[in-house]
Amino acid sequence: MSETPSSRPSPIFSIASVLSIICAIGSFMSGAILGLILAVLAIVFGSFGTLLSLSPHRRGGVMSTFAMVAGIIGIVAAVIKAILWIF
Repeated sequence: MSETPSSRPSPIFSIASVLSIICAIGSFMSGAILGLILAVLAIVFGSFGTLLSLSPHRRGGVMSTFAMVAGIIGIVAAVIKAILWIF
């Protein structure tokens, strides 16, 4: 019957961190132009998710950082796909 008033809910993943990893995965599964757009979105959402993870009520800092790195690799992959498509 005695509930502690200081009990905090467990931290949850931010929407930005989840969107960043979805965009990073999608960038590898699509063509050159859409892959480039998704890779850039993964970097943007990842940086926003990293900032949100500084709050004690949010998680996803490592996932957002991983998505930013995957976004950079996705940009390189999209450029290679575009070069191979041209030639």
